[in-house]
Amino acid sequence: MPDDNDYSIFLERIEKGIGTGSLILDGESSRVTYKAGKDFSTTFKNPEEKVRAAYYSDLITDYKYSPQNIAIEVTVPRRTPKDRADIVVYEDNERKKPYLVVECKKDGISNAEFEQAVEQAFGNANSLRASYAIVVAGNTKRAFDVANFKASEREKNIIADIPVKYGKAPKYRFVKGDTQRDLRPVSREDLIRALEKSHDTVWQGGKLAPTTAFDEVSKLLFCKLKDEKDTPRGKEYAFQVGTHETAEEVFKRIDKIYQKAKQEDAEVFKEDIRLPAKVVFSVVEHLQEIAIGATDLDTKGVAFERFMEDFFKGKMGQFFTPREIIQFCVRMLEPSKSDLVLDPACGSGGFLLNTLDSVRTFAESNYDKSEAKDHWHRFAQNNLYGIEINDQIARVCKMNMIIHDDGHTNVISMDSLSDFEEITDNHRGFRQDLFDLILTNPPFGATVKATEKNYLDDYELGKNNGKTRTTQKTEILFIERCVDFLKPKTGKMAIVLPDGILTNSSLQYVRDFIMEKCQLLAVVSLPQFAFAHYGAGVKSSLVFIRRLSKGERTGNYPIFMAIAEHIGYDATGRKDPKNDFGAILEEYAKFKKQKFNYKGV
Repeated sequence: MPDDNDYSIFLERIEKGIGTGSLILDGESSRVTYKAGKDFSTTFKNPEEKVRAAYYSDLITDYKYSPQNIAIEVTVPRRTPKDRADIVVYEDNERKKPYLVVECKKDGISNAEFEQAVEQAFGNANSLRASYAIVVAGNTKRAFDVANFKASEREKNIIADIPVKYGKAPKYRFVKGDTQRDLRPVSREDLIRALEKSHDTVWQGGKLAPTTAFDEVSKLLFCKLKDEKDTPRGKEYAFQVGTHETAEEVFKRIDKIYQKAKQEDAEVFKEDIRLPAKVVFSVVEHLQEIAIGATDLDTKGVAFERFMEDFFKGKMGQFFTPREIIQFCVRMLEPSKSDLVLDPACGSGGFLLNTLDSVRTFAESNYDKSEAKDHWHRFAQNNLYGIEINDQIARVCKMNMIIHDDGHTNVISMDSLSDFEEITDNHRGFRQDLFDLILTNPPFGATVKATEKNYLDDYELGKNNGKTRTTQKTEILFIERCVDFLKPKTGKMAIVLPDGILTNSSLQYVRDFIMEKCQLLAVVSLPQFAFAHYGAGVKSSLVFIRRLSKGERTGNYPIFMAIAEHIGYDATGRKDPKNDFGAILEEYAKFKKQKFNYKGV
């Protein structure tokens, strides 16, 4: 069988059809044969064919229609130009009485293309005089009662789903805990496409600013996750389109979820949903059948990360720390469940979530299922802290945390360089001398002017011989702020720093500050291109330190130094099979054991 991402989305459903003998897939010739009332064979390379094969399988296995009563590529009379219906289900074995017309489109088509497919389905259904029609575009589906409404109706005749085995259309399609009607976990590509379709629907081709569109998608995602969690077993989910429901009725039900959530946690979203009912209706169609909460944590984590990265890099020009660098920093610091972890420039939460993944992986390898979940859930909720200056991106981070099973209440939106009292007033969990681990990639290149900010004189690195400097770089102030956040004696940090801080003679005072306050554990030089495809070309290094206790003197000590030439991707962002980080981790483990006797490579 072909092994590509498009195929994997529909693989499980297609295999069910193959299991019944009603579908044959020839991997060598890339052809599919439908063993329907009349056999039909065609190429399997077309993305639409994968959608059709999957839904054909569903008709037989889930909706209990006989292959004998199904035809593929049916010529439609009275259509100009000549048209063919993708799938037709008949009421009789002779296939004379059309019952259901199915129009299949590839996953990821635009809203305009979907509406065009709706018209095509209606044209075919009306010409064939079928009772029902459905448009299927990947996981986005819309079904209609054709027979009992005017030929021009497109809203009041929407139904939750087609009938099972010529029965009655259900009021709602999805029921929690029902083996046949519950939501399904999905593949990574499937989830990414659903998120992209949702964003494109909300964005409306540029009617909204990209950031506003992202905010609105996040609100609806939040409602979706809350509905999955709060719906009792045996009850219909609220986040779905019901039979004969208007867009306004669907909107009211979704908004009810949102208003309740807003009251419970005003920090996540402060504003109401600001979208037309029809747009919300379409997003519900894209997301309604996906079990986001039950989807594997790694799958949804990477999917949401990829979606955010593509969106922010493409539409907002925001800077992201590459996953390979984040994972390396986490493995160097080896977080445990008792560690309090902070990123004071957390962005979308990459360092925090990869730290969570590390603790979760350890728990799942060392405890039984329930103990492991309790182990890492408590860590997510109580031990991860983030500060992000951009309110919009802070909300993205909160949503990312919610998707990863929470911890979002410890993410705050403010300036990490503000007075400590201000930060603690915002959230009492943020205090000096508190954190076991800090992992961060502070903003580079911005300059703080004494005339703009009144906090330069609060920093040692904001002064020169006791006098407040007129300006200072944010990354330099971040070093001091991070050191102050660390627990004395045991607190450790991984920080991305521009090489200028490590080499420029004019910045010797910064290096003196680091050496006076900290033990330098390791420095790993990154290649020039490390951040190039993210829009940042500054040559950087990863610096690992431990904060000294008051009065602690280290004397001379060895420092681990390494150069990473290959880091898992190249200058264009494409994957590179070579990655030096693994070998560096091995050498660092040897260095920690041998210290003064370590010879290096």
